[in-house]
Amino acid sequence: MRGPRAALSPGSAGFPRRLQYHVHEARRPETVAGVKEGRSVADTIRIVDYYYIEAPNKPGEGAQMLRHLEDAGVNLAVLHAFPSGRRTQVDFVSTDAAALKRAARPAKWKLVGPKKALLVNGDDRVGALTGYFETLGEAGVNVTAVTAIAAGAGRFGAIIWVDPRNVRRAAQLLGASS
Repeated sequence: MRGPRAALSPGSAGFPRRLQYHVHEARRPETVAGVKEGRSVADTIRIVDYYYIEAPNKPGEGAQMLRHLEDAGVNLAVLHAFPSGRRTQVDFVSTDAAALKRAARPAKWKLVGPKKALLVNGDDRVGALTGYFETLGEAGVNVTAVTAIAAGAGRFGAIIWVDPRNVRRAAQLLGASS
C-alpha cells in the first residue's frame, strides 16, 4: 500500500504500538429467524429510554457533567455527545432513569425525554450490524443514527436510532426483547 494510508495501517512501521490491534476470523453465528444473516442468537436487542441535554460546547463541560453523574451514583449504559449548532447535545441511557432525573435537578439540566432507541449487545464479529441494517432497510425503516463500538473481550455494543414512529416496528423486525 502506498500513500498516507500506508503510514496509518496497523502493523506497519511507524504505527503506534498501543494503537495496534489484532483481527481474527469471525465464526458464522447461528442466525435468528426473520433477520438477515449476521444476527447471532447471542445478541441482545432491546428498546431503551434515552434522555438528552444541550450543553455548552467548551473544554471541561464533559468532565464536569460526568463528575456530577458519578457523584450522584448514576450508571450510564450509553453516553453519546455531538455538536448541535454552537452547543453540544449529550444523550444518556442510564441503567436507572430515576437516578438520572434526580441528578439533573440540582445541576439545572433541562433533561429532554424519555425518547426511544435500540440497544444492541453481542459477540463481536465481522459484519455484526449488517443483517440488522438490511432487515430495517428492506422494511423501509430508516436508521437515522448509530454508534457502535467493539467493547473488548470479544463483545460489541451499538445504539441505533430510528424515526420515533418506527421504534416499535424496528424492535419487532429485529426480534428485540421487551
